[in-house]
Amino acid sequence: MHGHTSVVLRRIAGALTALLLVGLVQPTLVVAQQRPAPDTAGQQPDSTVHPEYQLQAITVTSTPTRASAPVSSTEVPRRLLAHTLSTGVNTWELLRQAAGLEVHQQGQGPGFASDAAIRGFSSDHSTDIALWIDGVPINEPVNGHAEGYNDWSLIFPETIDNVEVVKGPTSPYFGNFALAGAVNVRTINGLNGTRGWVSGGTHGRVEMGLLTGQDRPGASGVAGVRLERDDGWRPNSGWRLGQLYGRWVHDIAPSATVDAGANVYGSGWSSPGFLSLQQFHAADYGNVADPSDGGFKRRAQERVSVRVVPGPRMLWRSTAYATQGRWQLFLTTPPEGGLTEGTGSQTEEEDARYGFGLTSALSWLLPHFDVTVGTQERADHAHYQNWFTTSRSRDSAQVLVQAQQLSGGVFVAANADLSPVQLSLGGRYDVLDTRSNPNVGEPTHAAKGTFSPKLGALLHVFGPVSVFGNVSRGFRQTDGVIADPALPFITEWADEAGVKLRAPGTTIEIDAFRMNVSNEQTFNPITLTSTSGGASRRQGIEIDARIQPVPAVSFSVDWTFNDARYLRLITEDGDTLSGARVFNTSRYVGDASLEVHPTPGSFLCATTSAVGPYSPFDEPGVVRAGYALLNLSAGDQIGPVALELGVHNVFDRHYAELEAGGFVSPGQPRALYITVRAAAH
Repeated sequence: MHGHTSVVLRRIAGALTALLLVGLVQPTLVVAQQRPAPDTAGQQPDSTVHPEYQLQAITVTSTPTRASAPVSSTEVPRRLLAHTLSTGVNTWELLRQAAGLEVHQQGQGPGFASDAAIRGFSSDHSTDIALWIDGVPINEPVNGHAEGYNDWSLIFPETIDNVEVVKGPTSPYFGNFALAGAVNVRTINGLNGTRGWVSGGTHGRVEMGLLTGQDRPGASGVAGVRLERDDGWRPNSGWRLGQLYGRWVHDIAPSATVDAGANVYGSGWSSPGFLSLQQFHAADYGNVADPSDGGFKRRAQERVSVRVVPGPRMLWRSTAYATQGRWQLFLTTPPEGGLTEGTGSQTEEEDARYGFGLTSALSWLLPHFDVTVGTQERADHAHYQNWFTTSRSRDSAQVLVQAQQLSGGVFVAANADLSPVQLSLGGRYDVLDTRSNPNVGEPTHAAKGTFSPKLGALLHVFGPVSVFGNVSRGFRQTDGVIADPALPFITEWADEAGVKLRAPGTTIEIDAFRMNVSNEQTFNPITLTSTSGGASRRQGIEIDARIQPVPAVSFSVDWTFNDARYLRLITEDGDTLSGARVFNTSRYVGDASLEVHPTPGSFLCATTSAVGPYSPFDEPGVVRAGYALLNLSAGDQIGPVALELGVHNVFDRHYAELEAGGFVSPGQPRALYITVRAAAH
């Protein structure tokens, strides 16, 4: 215990030292303090409370990070997201273009989660990133395919109000799976009238949708439906998706608001499989590993949130939710890889699950201080099956297991305005209790807990310039806990220091980070094996800028330059990865966008996303060259009708989304899209 405390104190001292060193910089610009927007329920903020300490959101974790917080975060405005949608993107491409995430799509359909990464954390299926939508966690615990399987397809793109990317484990509101950070999605809570859209594009893509609702003081709501089909740009790669969305916000008393919402989707897809390196370099995209490959997924979540203001400086919020899901996939492993070497055998996986959860928090808001104390509980039940199959006919069972997990956490977050210094103190303690019941073998059970302190400080140097530093600890549960509940957590210590500049029309943030991971784990999607028990380090520099020189023009850029390496990691075959670059990550990743509004209702938008040099899965020492994609969109409003045009991958760049063991999932070539939108009030 004494050794652990010493480590904490040393890291806190290191972060504060870094803060003081950065504070020696003395830029000379001036910024006016921005006040928060009105409350989501229509109530105006209390002017007697310091504006930086307003907590307007109904759900706890949907509350945006305040500008003076000593953390690194990126908020993507709805406007940029809407323009990016004109290029026919899925949710992965939306996050790559607009939020600067490193994305490696696995060439499957919309229910098969691909890899998104923050700061070089690229675990399989984005399990190092916590995704929350309107206060509901989306990662799937006790998942046999990947612990914390992250289902981004639950996002209804046209209902997004904004997206916030919290980088690093700095926020006490997010626990399990927030190793690299969190993506916090907030949706619209009301709409006046009805909006519809129809979109068509290359490769047989057709999408249509409808949103309708009302937005009145004290009562607002919205409901929507979305249908999508795509024949795929490779043979045997088509998919279908249907989605429903609903939300209702109602003031049941002057100091109490209820917010209820539901999100449901279903999808089915075919899979062409991976290409060999030879096929990829020859642009032989017509190869299909097994025409019976594919899958489906169904996912639903329901939520009820309550906010009560029991006093002039108190705020209580609670969210109760339920989730249900089922997916099945058939995937052929390349003959050279894994347990099916030389057979070309197909793997069938099936996961059926349901769960419940509750998040509750009480906040005290004072003129120069606020504190929030809360709890998070969830219960998840999963039934997972893994079979060897041939053309979807089962040969033999590999894994048949049922698992239950009860998890709970208590957290505290405090912020103090000691001008010119802002302090952020907090932490959380989480406990996971997991039970595994295999069809063959004895049931197993284990419970374990972990403490995650958070500390940060921000110094207003003068005018618009601030410097900040923080130290935090994060964790996530290891892959395989569904069969072995005793597996330890993956944990990390993260340090960060940076500079923030906020002026009218300009927001710039530059920060340096270092993240040291214990019990490092890497997974290979080709050989279907994982390696655990090592250590790794990510360190680098991030640049985030949003500039609007005139109202009609805006520019944004978000770049990460990163050195991610295994410090100590030995594979099951005895090969050492010590010193190697972390698999499936790139040295740099970023996006840039330019938006121009020539006339009211019209827009021109150019976005680019870049990654490289890239380190494939299971190829130590191999580094692939980087690439950049350019996407263009434009639109104009003619009365109630808007016409939008978009081009994805303008220069038809030949690139690999993902590489593993000499096999490649290729990226989509150039594609053209046209969308017609109409609104009625």
